[in-house]
Amino acid sequence: DWFLGIATTESGAGSDVVGGRTMIKKDGDDFIVNGEKMYISGVREAVTNGGGHVTIAHQTADLGSRGMTVFYLPLTADGITPTYIADLGREGISCGGFSIDNVKIPKHYIIGEENKGFYIIHEGYEYARALITVICAAAGLKSLENGMNYVKERKVFGSPLAKFQEINFRLAEHYTRLEMLKRLGYEALEVIDLEQQGKGNRFETSKIVAMSKMFASDWACNAINDVIQWQGAFGYSRECPDQAAWRAVRSFSLAEGTREVMKMIVARELLGKELTSYK
Repeated sequence: DWFLGIATTESGAGSDVVGGRTMIKKDGDDFIVNGEKMYISGVREAVTNGGGHVTIAHQTADLGSRGMTVFYLPLTADGITPTYIADLGREGISCGGFSIDNVKIPKHYIIGEENKGFYIIHEGYEYARALITVICAAAGLKSLENGMNYVKERKVFGSPLAKFQEINFRLAEHYTRLEMLKRLGYEALEVIDLEQQGKGNRFETSKIVAMSKMFASDWACNAINDVIQWQGAFGYSRECPDQAAWRAVRSFSLAEGTREVMKMIVARELLGKELTSYK
């Protein structure tokens, strides 16, 4: 069926959206787009089933973030050339990119105000980052559940693996971190909702969201990695669901803003932008 995705990343611009080089310019009542997007989810689905992506480009290049516009770009349009990438782990959706060569779109494909697109994308990032936190926590906790069921039954040297103190301690640590992570993710979603109601502070919201996502993938991956270890050779096989969870969750340390960018956001809100490199 018809597919709608989001395309902001370029080969030389990921978390740094403003660093993208895709351009959009007016052409009478229409707009002309040139550039490329890369490492985008759902390219094959949009090309095969129809649809496209919400995309961002520079309209007034010398204004930086204040000169970017968001628009809908159909991937079936003339001038779109798709490419496909086999990524490490997210098998439920395709990954790829597309070049954009003089693609004409009508004015009604523009989303929001012209030159105000960065703020629209930033708002979307906030929600996505908070949701990623909750997703990572849930994936890690589910994997721990799998691991607990396994170590209760699997015997080594005559005793269940669950009796070994090393496993006890690691289980307790992972479970505690993931429960903390889940709660921080819920808090991030709550402050986003409050801000939308005019009851919050944008900078405080950005800080809490960044705090929640900062270690979400790392903590979930560490927990899942130990579950794989507990299961021995089976854990390393494609038959083990936890290896698939690890490969999928690993992507979230990159998607929607890297952990390093999350650290920069938190530091900026604590110290002020004058004393940090991230503006």
